[in-house]
Amino acid sequence: MKQRRVLVLLCAAWLPAAAGCHGAASAPPPALVPVVAEAAVRRALPLELRAIGSVESPQSVAVKPLVAGVLTAVHFREGSDVAQGEALFTVDPRPYEAALRQAQATLVRDEANARNARLEAGRAQALFEQGVLSRELYEERHSVAEALDAGVSADGAAADAARLNLDNCTIRSPLAGRTGSLLVQAGNVVKPSDSEPLVVINRIDPVYVSFAVPEKRLAEISAARAAGRLGVLARVPGDARPALGGELSFVDNGVDRATGTLRLKGTFANRERRLWPGQFVDVSLALGTLPDAIVVPTQAIQAGQAGAFVFVVKADRTVEVRPVTVGPELGGVVVVERGLLEGERVVTDGQIRLVQGAAVELKAPVGSVPAGGRP
Repeated sequence: MKQRRVLVLLCAAWLPAAAGCHGAASAPPPALVPVVAEAAVRRALPLELRAIGSVESPQSVAVKPLVAGVLTAVHFREGSDVAQGEALFTVDPRPYEAALRQAQATLVRDEANARNARLEAGRAQALFEQGVLSRELYEERHSVAEALDAGVSADGAAADAARLNLDNCTIRSPLAGRTGSLLVQAGNVVKPSDSEPLVVINRIDPVYVSFAVPEKRLAEISAARAAGRLGVLARVPGDARPALGGELSFVDNGVDRATGTLRLKGTFANRERRLWPGQFVDVSLALGTLPDAIVVPTQAIQAGQAGAFVFVVKADRTVEVRPVTVGPELGGVVVVERGLLEGERVVTDGQIRLVQGAAVELKAPVGSVPAGGRP
């Protein structure tokens, strides 16, 4: 009886243990995390700085009158191209023609008086040397002659000023460029003191494209510029035509402390008028080529508290969290300076469910065509 009771207790103890062993053996394996992975590749990578730039005119002039009067004619259409020296406006020249004639008449009169005074001074000198004329009268005649000569010089200057005013009645373009909105019409009275210009002319061939880059790139830009001229590309948003090529022509002499950026300018020929002052464009500054760079898709780089990292897919289809040091980014790829070897696969999609050591299932990227099948 005692042996039977011991046997029953052993069976009762064995059944839960057996049930536990059976449950552990039948537990399902952890689910695989579907991810997309791509291999790190080694290739030469062109170095570029990208920014948003604005087009600037290298020369902009607000045209104002130099003489007052009635505007009698406008010789151009607003928004048209004008050549340097081309007539733009005419101010009524009649008052200035009359002023010029008066100045010329005064000059002729005073020249005649001055000639007569010089003759008198010459006769006075001869009489003084003969002892016939006193020194006081001799000096008086010479003083009169000198005063009249000075008056002739003043009359000549007044005639030149009157001639200049008459020339300024025709307002000409100071540069070759394109006119803006016409701000006055024929019949208006204009004055040099007017605050508003008659028209604004912008030079648009060539043009500048101004853009800002982070100050940390200054050393890189300086080194590349010392090696030779740097090319700049400007792409007009929405324009399917190729980017416009220019040359870096200006680096500012100071960093903007408020933004921590450095202002640069590129010069672009603009014969096709594709760039307009005030327009925003996408800018690329070429700094050379980085040879033998390890690159991965940009979406593979993750940000953590300790810095950038990637999920590396190992041979057993588990992932490893790998810290990396990243470099320049260009065209959807980023340079990995430290932390990866060529050929190692990194996860580019599906990282949200991954942890260290997680098992993964590799799937094809969206849009790819499997071998022997259709997309």
